[in-house]
Amino acid sequence: MLLLLTAIGSVAVLWLFTKWQRTKKYWADRNVPYIPPHPLLGNLTFLLKQNPGIFFRNIYNREQPYLGLWWFWRPVLVINSPELARRILIKDSAVFKDRFLNSGKKDPIGGLNLFLVNDPLWSSVRKRVSPSFTGAKLRAIHKHFVDKSRELVKRIKIEMESNKCVNLRMMFTDFTTDVVGLTAFGVRGDATLTGQSPLRDVTRGFMKFNYLRGLSWACIFFFPELVDVFGFSFFPKSATNFFTKLFKQVVKERGGYNVCIGQNKDFLDVLRSIKQDSDKNNQEMPENILIAQAAAMLQGGFDTTGSALTFCTYELAHSPHYQEIIYDELLQNKDKILNGNPDAEVFHEMKYLNAALKETLRKYMSMGWIDRVASTDYQIDENLTIKAGTPVYVNAGGMHYDPEYYPDPEKFDPDRFLPENEKNLTPFTYMPFGEGPRFCLGKRFGVQNATCALAYIILNYKIVAKPNSHLPREVEIEKKSLFFVPGEYLYVDFVPRDV
Repeated sequence: MLLLLTAIGSVAVLWLFTKWQRTKKYWADRNVPYIPPHPLLGNLTFLLKQNPGIFFRNIYNREQPYLGLWWFWRPVLVINSPELARRILIKDSAVFKDRFLNSGKKDPIGGLNLFLVNDPLWSSVRKRVSPSFTGAKLRAIHKHFVDKSRELVKRIKIEMESNKCVNLRMMFTDFTTDVVGLTAFGVRGDATLTGQSPLRDVTRGFMKFNYLRGLSWACIFFFPELVDVFGFSFFPKSATNFFTKLFKQVVKERGGYNVCIGQNKDFLDVLRSIKQDSDKNNQEMPENILIAQAAAMLQGGFDTTGSALTFCTYELAHSPHYQEIIYDELLQNKDKILNGNPDAEVFHEMKYLNAALKETLRKYMSMGWIDRVASTDYQIDENLTIKAGTPVYVNAGGMHYDPEYYPDPEKFDPDRFLPENEKNLTPFTYMPFGEGPRFCLGKRFGVQNATCALAYIILNYKIVAKPNSHLPREVEIEKKSLFFVPGEYLYVDFVPRDV
């Protein structure tokens, strides 16, 4: 018996050794430049020690149009070329419809949202929810952006008078939680003024990162096969349960899924309409799928915009020159903004305000990569054809920091995105919202919300850097999150202007 076990063990070790030898030569055999893999983790040794966005930025090399890596023993290809990015995301997007990340079958809320789900469910749901983000819809809800931005100005006054400082990310995510709750679900909250609301309890749970949640996200993004094995979930289970209960309560208050739904629909009503239509056509539409889209809308709408506002405010505190240019722009519409009901076009026409936000999104893209999976064998160029099922990562974060495209990339320079300069940017070197059929649906929602908030803040306050505070390039980025968010509290001073 001992001899048999020894023989089996020897064969297993020999098999693993042989497989490892083939695995580590995978990209070399295809003449692809690569970073040598760790025998167990492949190139994932950075996990929980470095934000993935920074990892992708550090491995970027414009001289290499692509680079071979391994997630554990799985070969993946990183794309550094804007021309190849265009092919993968646009021209040949039918081959690259699906994303690699997945939250498994045991996570019905996290695993079924548009951010993670693949075809055919992705195409069906995406088509149905897209009308929620048309220009007409955004014009209809713009008044809510304005009202909450005015509350934000009051919140700053309260915080500065009582605490002499403002935790930027917490304040801005209080604000964006209220905005998403009101515009998407019709749920009114006072988090902008008080920091507290039922929905804010949910989003505060979404923001909590520890090593266990960091590990669960690492599996979801880079080794989905392990998600169900360990029972990981995209959102914290306590926050998911709370949000599910809240969602069902609001649906019930609106009369359920069978009552007539009017034309001026918010996101929640769109989801109810999907359920109605599916029932009429005898198509299965589990409520979990609807809740999953609502949770994704909340996650995408509150944290990405909240982080962008945090970084932009902090950059402007350290760039008073640009802040004053934006202030001068705002003065031209001062009375309309402060005392009237400014429409979105007022803020859209302010070129430096919009350029500052675009520059922020260049420096602080919420994810440093855009992942896709090849559905068939695909010829990258005359030298390389990748196999079906190969994960491909467009290194957008790396291109955002390429000095060839953006000279002195660490510098906060909104001039890059003035209309006369933006038109000269190399296509597919600026992709903060992704590109192609799977670009971020909430792009215009987030930008419109953020520019409105920034306008009200800058018109009412001069933003001043705290003495001895970190320079923007020195700010720590959260290591346990897969998104690019601050890993430390950021503070500035808000000095009232004479308005």
